Amino acid sequence: MWRRRHVYSIAMTLTALAVFPAAFFQPRLLDDLRNFVFDSFQRADPRPFDLQAPVKIIGVDEESLKIFGQWPWPRTRLAELTEKLAALGASAIAFDFIFAEPDRTSFENMLVTIPNENLRRDVSRTLAKTPSNDQIFTRALGATPSILGETLSATGAIKAPEPKAGFVTAGDDPAPFLPYFPAIVAPMPPLAQSARGLGATNWLPDRDQVVRRALLFGAGPFGIVPSLAMEALRVAQGETTYVLRSSNASGETAFGRRTGMNAVKIGAFEIATGANGEVRPRYTAASPQRTLSAADVLQGRTKRDEVEGRIVFVGAKATGLGDIRATPLEPAVSGVDIHAQIVESLVSGSLLSRPDWAFGLEYLAAAVCFAGVAVLLLIAPPVASALVAAVFIALLFCGSFFLFEKRGLLLDPGFPSVSIIISYLVGASTLWRFEEAAKRHVHEAFGKFVAPAVVDRLAENPDRLVLGGETRELSVLFCDLRDFSGLSEGMSAQELTQFMNAYLTPMTDAILERAGTIDKYMGDAILAFWNAPLDVDEHPRKAVDAALAMRGELAVFNTARREKAQREGRAFREAAMGVGLALGPCSVGNMGSIRRFDYSILGDIVNLASRLDGATKTFRTDIIAADAVRDAVRDYAWLDLGDVVVMGRNTATRVAAIAGDKEFAQTLEFQRWRRKHEAICDAYRAKRFDEALDGAQQLAAEVAPQWRALYMVLKERFGSLRDRQLLKDWSPIWVLDSK
Repeated sequence: MWRRRHVYSIAMTLTALAVFPAAFFQPRLLDDLRNFVFDSFQRADPRPFDLQAPVKIIGVDEESLKIFGQWPWPRTRLAELTEKLAALGASAIAFDFIFAEPDRTSFENMLVTIPNENLRRDVSRTLAKTPSNDQIFTRALGATPSILGETLSATGAIKAPEPKAGFVTAGDDPAPFLPYFPAIVAPMPPLAQSARGLGATNWLPDRDQVVRRALLFGAGPFGIVPSLAMEALRVAQGETTYVLRSSNASGETAFGRRTGMNAVKIGAFEIATGANGEVRPRYTAASPQRTLSAADVLQGRTKRDEVEGRIVFVGAKATGLGDIRATPLEPAVSGVDIHAQIVESLVSGSLLSRPDWAFGLEYLAAAVCFAGVAVLLLIAPPVASALVAAVFIALLFCGSFFLFEKRGLLLDPGFPSVSIIISYLVGASTLWRFEEAAKRHVHEAFGKFVAPAVVDRLAENPDRLVLGGETRELSVLFCDLRDFSGLSEGMSAQELTQFMNAYLTPMTDAILERAGTIDKYMGDAILAFWNAPLDVDEHPRKAVDAALAMRGELAVFNTARREKAQREGRAFREAAMGVGLALGPCSVGNMGSIRRFDYSILGDIVNLASRLDGATKTFRTDIIAADAVRDAVRDYAWLDLGDVVVMGRNTATRVAAIAGDKEFAQTLEFQRWRRKHEAICDAYRAKRFDEALDGAQQLAAEVAPQWRALYMVLKERFGSLRDRQLLKDWSPIWVLDSK
């Protein structure tokens, strides 16, 4: 037991040292599991779509392309779209497009395609005072609350357009914490100058390219750049300045450590952010009611109340335009939808939050769960431990989902659940290996000496196999062959081995098949017992049944030997055995030394069984049992032999011979026999030796041949007592002076 616990503790400690430090490095597998759990939460409880949400998408969809031609459209049409949206009362118009190059459909760009130089000159002169498409779009942008997109990238210009908003910082400089980009792809300078806002269209996709986090600000050599969603929110409120709060700002004590951004304020909205200036929107399922077709706006079919006072995002909705992203809810959604959902989450306060303390709490929960399961496995069965572990995991997931649903908190039940699973698997497998080793030891120690069913039950409780013993009530059987020296005379070593194997095998089977345990073989003798190492119901009956079965097996054994001897023309000598049965308390357990021990029994009852085996020689019968055995199995065919004092004991023991089982005891033949036998015993105890002698002579002539010897012994004793002068204090107790 000590070694089991010691090795188990080492295994669990090493597992903990492997698992918990690794969690600090956020391995990909753990990150993927966390994302899967959080995505599942969003799918189970998405943010409901609000028809009154202050955000709309103006989609360049298939219908729009069918009516107005392929993309890109002339910027005169975009100018018309911008003016119509402003006329409908849009509070901000954000384009999810990068207008980095001149409009190729503008007339000045088409002049170069005219092959005739004179014609090209005349057309140019005629259109000289006509504004270009970009100029028209520029004027429209300047007259409306419009925002243009720009992309932070690894390549491109390193100089950004002049920012449209100012930045006020509180606490540490946020720039080092923001995602850094060395270059920017911006709109054409005239367009950028006319727009009221410029916002980055970048995402923060995870390794699987799912957009779970939204970038509110980015940074580069050009400074801090807000996102398209933030610029739309700023312009809609008419604000000019962002307030960025970072670690060590007033009220944000970080004990001197630079931990990153924690909030941004723009107008009426104060938004909690992650350390890198990111947020986690709570997505809604795709809703067609969020989108208006650009064709409807251009053709005047859009109602004013669908646009008035709202932030509108103009973006690609047609599948062929290729602006497709993945979210926790949708495997394919247009990029402009994500911008719109970010603003919806910001405005409605539906952002998901993963607090700074989340990892610490998850780590603590994982450690507690790991230790709890490790201890549970030591005190509860594996199945019960598995059920409790499953309950722990269910509680973790239910608790995490409750906080997600009610508070928008992202607490990961995955890592604590993984720690529970690892703890169970390592712990259970370690204990299983010990249990299997213990079972093998039990089978090795008992397989040849204990009934298979008892061995299997014992293998489930191998802790009993420790050095030392316990006191139990046992039924004990001692058996040996009569005149073994005479039987073995003339046999070679090989013949003697074959003889003993042929004799001991059926004797052993008779014991094991009746749930007995073989203590040891001593030459031709067998010591067996019942009710240890495990409880055996009605063990005295099973011991008596085993003795009767051994009587039957010996008859079969002798028949086979007789037939073989006749075939070989050899003399035959019948084998006879004696069996002693006793019942009482014994010390049973592993007896021996620390290095080597055997499961065995000790006690006076063992000695009594051995002496009763010896008493069969005196009474010339094969099975004698102590009165405790007879009292436990009263319904069998017993023949009282009176009180005897066996060698080595001072007290008398009432003993009986057994003629058969319960069925034989109910026969008329045995009932008549027993009445006559009891009459003899009564006459003997009353000193009526003539009467007892006559009765013994009569039964010797009536009983089966194997019982005649018993009555010849009784007849001899009764006759000797009749001829002797008895003292007044004579006792009917038989005193045996030999084993």
